[in-house]
Amino acid sequence: MRLLVRISIVLLLMGAGTSLLALQRGGYQSDDEFGNARRARMDQYETGEAKSEYAWSRLRYTAANNYGGGGYGRWSSWSRDYPKADRQFLIALRRLTRIQARPTEQVVDLDSEEIFNYPWVYAVQVQTWTFTEPEAKRLREYLLKGGFIMVDDFHGATDWERFMSGMLMVFPDRPIEDLTDKDEIFHVLYDLSERFQVPGEQYVSTGRTYEKDGYIPEWRAIRDDRGRVMVAICHNMHLGDAWEWADDPRYPEKFASLAFRMGINYVMYGMTH
Repeated sequence: MRLLVRISIVLLLMGAGTSLLALQRGGYQSDDEFGNARRARMDQYETGEAKSEYAWSRLRYTAANNYGGGGYGRWSSWSRDYPKADRQFLIALRRLTRIQARPTEQVVDLDSEEIFNYPWVYAVQVQTWTFTEPEAKRLREYLLKGGFIMVDDFHGATDWERFMSGMLMVFPDRPIEDLTDKDEIFHVLYDLSERFQVPGEQYVSTGRTYEKDGYIPEWRAIRDDRGRVMVAICHNMHLGDAWEWADDPRYPEKFASLAFRMGINYVMYGMTH
């Protein structure tokens, strides 16, 4: 039964297009209160005339310090590239699949049980995150009950150590493993055996794909007892920046294209496993 459900969902999405150049020509229409973040087009899903079947959620956490900065003047690590990256990704998700996704993002916290209403969560700058014991317990319960979290935008050895200091509060005894080309998460919709480092916006001015000493991109994961990926780790890359800059012709389409496909695969995997 589970396999049939999974197959039916994938078949529903097989009409997805692959060109992302249109996003560089279209996308947002007007500035809003977040500066460069602009609103998606109004349609029936925004006006409440139809129900959405998927809602993008971003984790808001307490930072151990201000290392890493924030986004759009909010100076909080969790909000890096927020909300433009989220909304650009949602535009791509709706254009390239038939998922009826809500076009605006949802911020979730660990100090309430609201996170259990959102089975898929995105978190950035995770080298700065820290948790209270109740927050760590709630995130652990969320993941073990079927939740999925994708972490992005942290670079190099020092960031990794800081990320792990928070992650060990959640899972002190679960191993982290490297994902391989054979892992299903890279093939649930798009075949992503050939992957490369996706840089942040610094590439536009420097031509450099890496940040700090994060020269080699690493796709890693923490699994549950059944082998399901529940923590997808994108280290030494900045997919959020690629989403945010996708409508800027100075940012190469090949990076945005891979970033969108990666995110869409992770959404599909998280929602079907």
